[in-house]
Amino acid sequence: MYAYRQQTQVRTLHAIPQRRVVTSPVVRKKPKVKKKKNFFIEFFRSVVSLTFLASFAVFVFPSAYNGLIKQVFYPDSNLTTAGYRNVMATMNPAVYSDVNLYSLANPVTNYVHNDMFNGQLLLTPTLQKMHSEVTTMYQTTEMSQLKSQLTSLMSQYPTIKPAIYVWEYDEGKYLNINAEEIYPAASIIKLPVLVRMFKSIEANQFTIYDEMKMTEPYRSSGSGNLQFAQGGRMYTMDYLAKVMIQDSDNTSTNMIMSKLGGMDDINIGLRDWGISKTYVRTWLPDLAGTNKTTALDMAKILYNLDNPGFLNINSREYIIDYMSHVKNDRLIQAGLGEGSLFIHKTGDIGTMLGDAGIVFAPNGKKYIVVILAKRPHNAPQGKDFIVKASNLIYKAVVG
Repeated sequence: MYAYRQQTQVRTLHAIPQRRVVTSPVVRKKPKVKKKKNFFIEFFRSVVSLTFLASFAVFVFPSAYNGLIKQVFYPDSNLTTAGYRNVMATMNPAVYSDVNLYSLANPVTNYVHNDMFNGQLLLTPTLQKMHSEVTTMYQTTEMSQLKSQLTSLMSQYPTIKPAIYVWEYDEGKYLNINAEEIYPAASIIKLPVLVRMFKSIEANQFTIYDEMKMTEPYRSSGSGNLQFAQGGRMYTMDYLAKVMIQDSDNTSTNMIMSKLGGMDDINIGLRDWGISKTYVRTWLPDLAGTNKTTALDMAKILYNLDNPGFLNINSREYIIDYMSHVKNDRLIQAGLGEGSLFIHKTGDIGTMLGDAGIVFAPNGKKYIVVILAKRPHNAPQGKDFIVKASNLIYKAVVG
């Protein structure tokens, strides 16, 4: 009996395992199960983040730049780079006379991009400087035979005192008759005003879509229909520039000149470009002929419309579009061959009649032509001379 109990007890001990006593105080955590990311949710989050950053870069940063940084470097938005530099140099010549504050505020002027000038691929600054100088035409030989023909024509019009400059793109041949003599600019002065406007736009002083209110001080007689518009109406800079060139509108010109800071600011810009004999002395209309220019100065401005170091491609497209729709086609254009394209600006103050532009002939020839003609007040001989001179020039250059 005792042996049976002992045997049963041994079996029971083997059947029931002893419980292990855990003495360690560390409690083990359950392992986390890594959730699988939803691709579409992650993609949506990325798009939202990139959109926010892009919006910040496009809208917030430029506003902060214009409102803060430009206020430090350009406290007066109507001052040009050269004008501000001159002010600072006056305050402290030893420190500021040679400092290019524009480059300090706009370091991206050191970067470059691809552009075209006269059919050649060039690397040019992404942001143009307000004071960038014009490039002078490379003159080779003077067109002596054409000069003799024009001199003969001049003898037939003794009351007309012309200034003529011609330059053709293929070989750099040129013609100069009194081209450096100072003449009344008349409405041809609107060409440098137009260029000055786009230089200001490139410098972020305003945009082509900015609006101006037409008020009584701007209203001007003479050419253009804006003088008859209702006061208080708003016009974009695009519209004002278009009617200034296409209709030779005086009121819009005065509005643009005011936006640019006035006559002094325009003159500072001309000097910065290297245009030395063109200047604005009065608001339009300038019937007395106090605003001046030369045929050569106007030719330089025309030549540099294609210069990416002077104007960016967006500005050039606007300018060429305006100038290709000038409504006055009775001067140089009247002497061109059929199928020719002419981008230009005319001027007429009674005692001076002129036209300046670039001719694109059907055979691919291209040349700059500027004709300024002093004449007796409103004498029709001025127009006749310009048309005949234009025809002689066209035949000599185009053939």
